[in-house]
Amino acid sequence: MTRSVDPAMETSLKFAIFVLRVSDMARSVQWYSDVLGMKIVHQNPMLTFMTYDDEHHRMAMVQVQDDVEVPANAPGLDHVAYTLTSLEALLATYKRLKAADILPVWPINHGLTTSMYYADPDGNRVEFQVENLASKEELNAFMHSDAFAANPIGVNFDPEKLLERFENGDALEELLLQGSAS
Repeated sequence: MTRSVDPAMETSLKFAIFVLRVSDMARSVQWYSDVLGMKIVHQNPMLTFMTYDDEHHRMAMVQVQDDVEVPANAPGLDHVAYTLTSLEALLATYKRLKAADILPVWPINHGLTTSMYYADPDGNRVEFQVENLASKEELNAFMHSDAFAANPIGVNFDPEKLLERFENGDALEELLLQGSAS
Protein backbone atom coordinates (compact mmCIF):
# COMPACT_ATOMS: atom_id res chain seq x y z
CA MET A 1 0.00 0.00 0.00
CA THR A 2 1.37 3.41 -0.94
CA ARG A 3 0.57 6.66 0.78
CA SER A 4 0.66 10.21 -0.42
CA VAL A 5 1.29 13.19 1.83
CA ASP A 6 -0.61 16.33 0.94
CA PRO A 7 1.73 19.32 1.39
CA ALA A 8 -1.22 21.62 2.20
CA MET A 9 -1.01 23.16 5.65
CA GLU A 10 -2.49 21.07 8.43
CA THR A 11 -5.64 22.77 9.74
CA SER A 12 -6.39 20.64 12.78
CA LEU A 13 -3.74 22.31 14.93
CA LYS A 14 -4.29 22.46 18.67
CA PHE A 15 -2.26 24.55 21.10
CA ALA A 16 0.15 22.34 23.05
CA ILE A 17 2.85 24.20 24.99
CA PHE A 18 4.85 27.37 25.28
CA VAL A 19 8.40 27.55 26.62
CA LEU A 20 9.97 30.54 28.33
CA ARG A 21 13.51 31.36 29.32
CA VAL A 22 13.32 32.83 32.83
CA SER A 23 15.76 34.69 35.06
CA ASP A 24 14.34 33.53 38.40
CA MET A 25 12.66 30.12 38.32
CA ALA A 26 11.01 30.39 41.75
CA ARG A 27 9.45 33.80 41.04
CA SER A 28 8.24 32.66 37.62
CA VAL A 29 6.76 29.41 38.95
CA GLN A 30 4.90 31.37 41.64
CA TRP A 31 3.62 33.94 39.11
CA TYR A 32 2.27 31.33 36.69
CA SER A 33 0.75 29.40 39.60
CA ASP A 34 -1.03 32.57 40.75
CA VAL A 35 -2.05 33.86 37.33
CA LEU A 36 -2.92 30.69 35.37
CA GLY A 37 -3.46 28.26 38.24
CA MET A 38 -0.64 26.09 36.90
CA LYS A 39 0.75 23.14 38.84
CA ILE A 40 4.26 21.70 38.58
CA VAL A 41 4.41 18.28 36.93
CA HIS A 42 8.21 18.03 36.87
CA GLN A 43 11.03 20.25 38.09
CA ASN A 44 14.80 20.21 38.35
CA PRO A 45 17.26 23.09 38.79
CA MET A 46 17.22 23.90 35.06
CA LEU A 47 13.64 23.07 33.94
CA THR A 48 10.10 23.28 35.22
CA PHE A 49 7.11 21.74 33.45
CA MET A 50 3.64 22.96 34.43
CA THR A 51 0.03 22.48 33.40
CA TYR A 52 -3.43 23.86 34.21
CA ASP A 53 -5.51 21.04 32.73
CA ASP A 54 -5.31 17.35 31.83
CA GLU A 55 -2.50 17.91 29.30
CA HIS A 56 0.82 16.45 30.51
CA HIS A 57 2.31 19.95 30.33
CA ARG A 58 1.25 23.29 28.82
CA MET A 59 4.37 25.26 29.70
CA ALA A 60 8.04 24.75 30.29
CA MET A 61 10.47 27.18 31.83
CA VAL A 62 14.22 27.07 31.33
CA GLN A 63 16.45 28.84 33.86
CA VAL A 64 18.85 31.11 31.95
CA GLN A 65 22.47 30.89 32.98
CA ASP A 66 23.62 34.34 31.93
CA ASP A 67 22.15 37.48 33.45
CA VAL A 68 21.49 39.24 30.13
CA GLU A 69 19.19 42.26 29.98
CA VAL A 70 16.86 42.03 26.98
CA PRO A 71 15.52 45.34 25.64
CA ALA A 72 11.74 45.70 26.15
CA ASN A 73 10.97 45.99 22.43
CA ALA A 74 13.39 43.29 21.24
CA PRO A 75 12.04 40.81 18.69
CA GLY A 76 10.45 37.74 20.22
CA LEU A 77 7.24 36.57 21.82
CA ASP A 78 4.95 39.45 22.74
CA HIS A 79 2.22 37.60 24.63
CA VAL A 80 0.15 34.46 25.02
CA ALA A 81 -3.64 34.98 25.09
CA TYR A 82 -6.45 33.06 26.76
CA THR A 83 -10.13 33.57 25.95
CA LEU A 84 -12.46 33.50 28.92
CA THR A 85 -16.14 32.65 28.71
CA SER A 86 -17.63 35.97 29.82
CA LEU A 87 -16.97 39.50 30.99
CA GLU A 88 -17.81 38.28 34.49
CA ALA A 89 -15.00 35.69 34.22
CA LEU A 90 -12.57 38.39 33.03
CA LEU A 91 -13.49 40.65 35.94
CA ALA A 92 -13.34 37.76 38.43
CA THR A 93 -9.81 37.05 37.16
CA TYR A 94 -8.94 40.73 37.62
CA LYS A 95 -10.23 40.68 41.22
CA ARG A 96 -8.41 37.42 42.02
CA LEU A 97 -5.09 38.69 40.65
CA LYS A 98 -5.48 42.12 42.21
CA ALA A 99 -5.88 40.41 45.61
CA ALA A 100 -2.45 38.81 44.92
CA ASP A 101 -1.00 42.26 44.02
CA ILE A 102 -0.84 41.33 40.33
CA LEU A 103 -2.28 44.16 38.24
CA PRO A 104 -2.79 44.38 34.49
CA VAL A 105 -0.10 46.30 32.63
CA TRP A 106 -2.44 47.01 29.72
CA PRO A 107 -6.24 46.92 30.01
CA ILE A 108 -7.61 47.58 26.52
CA ASN A 109 -10.78 47.12 24.55
CA HIS A 110 -9.62 46.00 21.09
CA GLY A 111 -13.12 46.22 19.66
CA LEU A 112 -13.06 42.48 19.00
CA THR A 113 -12.15 41.71 22.59
CA THR A 114 -11.96 43.30 26.00
CA SER A 115 -8.51 42.34 27.24
CA MET A 116 -6.23 42.63 30.23
CA TYR A 117 -2.52 41.97 29.79
CA TYR A 118 -0.31 40.96 32.71
CA ALA A 119 3.51 40.90 32.74
CA ASP A 120 5.39 38.04 34.38
CA PRO A 121 8.63 38.67 36.34
CA ASP A 122 10.63 38.74 33.07
CA GLY A 123 8.18 40.99 31.22
CA ASN A 124 6.50 38.24 29.16
CA ARG A 125 2.83 39.04 28.88
CA VAL A 126 -0.29 36.93 29.32
CA GLU A 127 -3.55 38.30 27.90
CA PHE A 128 -6.95 37.36 29.25
CA GLN A 129 -9.71 38.32 26.83
CA VAL A 130 -13.42 38.04 26.32
CA GLU A 131 -14.96 38.36 22.87
CA ASN A 132 -17.13 41.45 22.47
CA LEU A 133 -19.28 40.20 19.61
CA ALA A 134 -21.69 37.26 19.62
CA SER A 135 -20.59 35.34 16.53
CA LYS A 136 -17.57 34.57 14.38
CA GLU A 137 -19.34 36.33 11.50
CA GLU A 138 -19.64 39.54 13.55
CA LEU A 139 -16.02 39.28 14.67
CA ASN A 140 -14.82 38.77 11.08
CA ALA A 141 -17.00 41.63 9.83
CA PHE A 142 -15.54 43.94 12.49
CA MET A 143 -12.00 43.05 11.40
CA HIS A 144 -12.92 44.19 7.87
CA SER A 145 -14.68 47.37 9.02
CA ASP A 146 -13.59 50.99 8.68
CA ALA A 147 -13.64 51.28 12.49
CA PHE A 148 -11.05 48.50 12.82
CA ALA A 149 -8.95 49.93 9.99
CA ALA A 150 -8.94 53.32 11.73
CA ASN A 151 -7.95 51.84 15.12
CA PRO A 152 -6.73 48.22 15.03
CA ILE A 153 -5.23 48.48 18.53
CA GLY A 154 -8.17 49.71 20.59
CA VAL A 155 -8.98 51.96 23.53
CA ASN A 156 -7.47 51.67 27.01
CA PHE A 157 -9.88 51.34 29.91
CA ASP A 158 -9.86 51.51 33.70
CA PRO A 159 -10.49 48.01 35.11
CA GLU A 160 -11.91 49.48 38.33
CA LYS A 161 -14.48 51.51 36.38
CA LEU A 162 -15.43 48.49 34.31
CA LEU A 163 -15.77 46.35 37.45
CA GLU A 164 -17.88 49.02 39.17
CA ARG A 165 -20.19 49.35 36.17
CA PHE A 166 -20.52 45.56 35.91
CA GLU A 167 -21.33 45.20 39.61
CA ASN A 168 -23.88 48.04 39.30
CA GLY A 169 -25.73 45.97 36.70
CA ASP A 170 -24.98 48.04 33.59
CA ALA A 171 -25.92 46.25 30.35
CA LEU A 172 -23.26 43.83 29.11
CA GLU A 173 -23.64 45.08 25.52
CA GLU A 174 -22.72 48.57 26.70
CA LEU A 175 -19.80 47.42 28.87
CA LEU A 176 -18.22 45.63 25.92
CA LEU A 177 -18.17 48.79 23.79
CA GLN A 178 -14.91 50.68 23.36
CA GLY A 179 -14.76 53.66 25.69
CA SER A 180 -17.32 52.33 28.17
CA ALA A 181 -14.81 52.39 31.05
CA SER A 182 -12.28 55.00 29.93
